[in-house]
Amino acid sequence: MAKSKTGTVFYCQNCGHESSKWVGQCPACKEWNSMVEEKVSVRAGGASRGIGGGAGRGVKAAEPSNLSEVSIQEEERMQTRIAELDRVLGGGIVPGSLTLVGGDPGIGKSTLLLQVCRLMAADGRKVLYISGEESLRQIKLRANRLGDFSDNLLLLCETSLEVVEQTIRSVMPDITIIDSIQTMYHEEISSAPGSVSQVRESTNILLQLAKGLNVSVFIVGHVTKEGTVAGPRVLEHMVDTVLYFEGDRHASYRILRGVKNRFGSTNEIGVFEMKEEGLIEVKNPSEFMLSGRPEGASGSVVSCSMEGTRPILLEIQALVCHSNFGIPRRQAIGTDFNRVNLLMAVLEKRLNLQMSDCDAYVNLTGGIRIVEPAIDLGIAMAIVSSFKNRVIDDRTIAFGEIGLSGEVRGVSMVGQRVAEAAKLGFTTCIIPESGIEQVKPIAGVKMIGVRSVRDAIDLI
Repeated sequence: MAKSKTGTVFYCQNCGHESSKWVGQCPACKEWNSMVEEKVSVRAGGASRGIGGGAGRGVKAAEPSNLSEVSIQEEERMQTRIAELDRVLGGGIVPGSLTLVGGDPGIGKSTLLLQVCRLMAADGRKVLYISGEESLRQIKLRANRLGDFSDNLLLLCETSLEVVEQTIRSVMPDITIIDSIQTMYHEEISSAPGSVSQVRESTNILLQLAKGLNVSVFIVGHVTKEGTVAGPRVLEHMVDTVLYFEGDRHASYRILRGVKNRFGSTNEIGVFEMKEEGLIEVKNPSEFMLSGRPEGASGSVVSCSMEGTRPILLEIQALVCHSNFGIPRRQAIGTDFNRVNLLMAVLEKRLNLQMSDCDAYVNLTGGIRIVEPAIDLGIAMAIVSSFKNRVIDDRTIAFGEIGLSGEVRGVSMVGQRVAEAAKLGFTTCIIPESGIEQVKPIAGVKMIGVRSVRDAIDLI
């Protein structure tokens, strides 16, 4: 019988690096204060498992294959019938994929996955929902709000990874939901559930099941106060797709963003509204972002950002007022704070605007976060509009990247942005001059090309 050795090792919570002693800075990722102590039990003579088999003692080594000899068969994606989710996934669920869904507590992760289970089971797919946080009765109470479920949905409340693995192999479902990965534990690892070693080993076994049995697996991950998935950073590298739920859980709107996708674009987002019957798709996010916009108010400008292939119009609000303190306060909500400071420095230098003694607040309405440089022109015009107390026409939209010299640089997909603005009734588009040639004339829409931020500000 193989003997086991018990010892203490230190794992980096950021990258999963293993060390025999504690260090203040991780040698691998250079992150400070990320090493945590865990007790591990290692079985002597044990061999690691892999997707294609191991090369341990008594195991036949696998033979490599020529790339030209590998035959591929295009597999049809499984449609969830939730258009916003299918868009973020790249067209549907890929068989044999491993997807990580993260988000704040109460944001709607379990609700969305339970809706996916309901629709996929209604289409004749066999779905296995494994929960380590709720009882069968609690899941049933939540499911009653979403509608009727077919018999193709199977429920299991279990936290032992061995039992979960045996169940998946015996049931052979098309889709498996693990809620959540932090509650799963492996008996051969002595550390507590949710630790670095437990999360890493659990994800590794689920990865083998997904690839080996061609089962699509969704795992729910808790997030830290910084907004990242709890556990080692290597967890995001192991999975095929990483989806994040964003937004305030006390508000009704949610944004599902794909930050990693091996089968599609990583810039797509899906917009949902939380209602009593579950998460409802928002078909036109631009209309939702502009709802309740004030008329005739200074410091308000509409800009356009591209999220993947989807143009989204959003309102940028700015408030600039004189400060009563020696150091003015600057604050940005929904965009990069440093980018706002950079744009204000450009305005002071190139337009001779004295805002060094003013407080400045910039807000992107709707609870969305945008870091695309294309909204630079909208932010700059909103700041100047509030500073000079001049109102910008409500039917005007502005977008373009601003350089340190005050020039307005071109952005991608100008035609799609202008077409989205025209669809919502905007009549004037202030865009980079280099993008005028990319846009086909649209009846009722006036396009103004600007070369510098001064040209745009002169239009206010």
